[in-house]
Amino acid sequence: MSQELTGAEEQAVKAYGWAARDSSGVLSPFHFTRRGNGDNDISMKILYCGICHSDLHLAKDEVGMTIYPIVPGHEIVGEVTKVGRNVTKFKVGDIAGVGCMVGSCRSCDNCTQDLENYCPKMVWTYNKHHEDGSRTFGGYSDKIVVDEHFVVQIPKNLPLQGTAPMLCAGITVYSPMRYFGLMEPGKHLGVVGLGGLGHMAVKFAKAVGAKVTVISTSPNKKKEAVEQLGVDEFLISHDQEQLQAAMGTMDGIIDTVSAAHPLLHLVGLLKTNGKLILVGAPIQPPELPVFPLILGRKLVAGSATGGMKETQEMIDFAAKHNITADVEVIPMDYVNTALERVAKTDVKYRFVIDVANTIKSPY
Repeated sequence: MSQELTGAEEQAVKAYGWAARDSSGVLSPFHFTRRGNGDNDISMKILYCGICHSDLHLAKDEVGMTIYPIVPGHEIVGEVTKVGRNVTKFKVGDIAGVGCMVGSCRSCDNCTQDLENYCPKMVWTYNKHHEDGSRTFGGYSDKIVVDEHFVVQIPKNLPLQGTAPMLCAGITVYSPMRYFGLMEPGKHLGVVGLGGLGHMAVKFAKAVGAKVTVISTSPNKKKEAVEQLGVDEFLISHDQEQLQAAMGTMDGIIDTVSAAHPLLHLVGLLKTNGKLILVGAPIQPPELPVFPLILGRKLVAGSATGGMKETQEMIDFAAKHNITADVEVIPMDYVNTALERVAKTDVKYRFVIDVANTIKSPY
């Protein structure tokens, strides 16, 4: 009499994607394996995957922690192709999303407060190891297997290309805006950098009736920011006259810039009790004098993505307000050029790989 295999005993599956093998960061086709679909897992055919600036950092090992070969990608939307026997949230054919993490301990203080993203044992979607020692590989690939707890449901009204970047860019700004009380009508929010994260912050803030000022080094972005995104004010960060006129006017600032830049003038733009939230993660440490903080009881804080409950909340909020990212959809074989353009901030506002139609999987 044959014994039925449990999901956990299923054999690993062959997968196909694009990987970087060394610090050149150049990606090329890569054959690898994913774990079998366990009892609590879902398998997904990846449809779209956004390109995040952190993909570039890790592909080139710019933070000194890359495990090669690396398959980047943590802004993933796909179709559910298989579910484990204990899965309750999904069925085959559903559209689902995977963001920056695919595992955590599920029992620490952070996890029990729906803050899995701050779990000391949080498992990134790529460049990490599962508990069983197997590697995690990201969304620049044909398929993925994930515990259902770390997967969000995608509402039917959201266009999938524009939804993928929200699994990182969207939640990375939504979480601190909610936590620090900046997503409220009448609040004045500053947004530093009008890229993948910045334009999402603008859209979320405008949806709740906040006033938004974009702070940018690029004057050529002003027209579209005002006319298309509804930005109320646009400050050129090196224009001292503009900055001086705006001093002390903002309740909070979301700083999305991942390149080294000064923070002192941003602190000056804040009201008393204002909050400067850093989400862009420059590799070079910033300089910040302490007295401007003390004299205005101002706060400088950081924030990293969001937990699973909050990520689902963000997606549902976006669906309610018809919010998606503005994207440039590209084929898989354009990815190296796209990463070069990301390094030059030459994208409006997020690259998304059309994985299903352009990655020719042999499996």
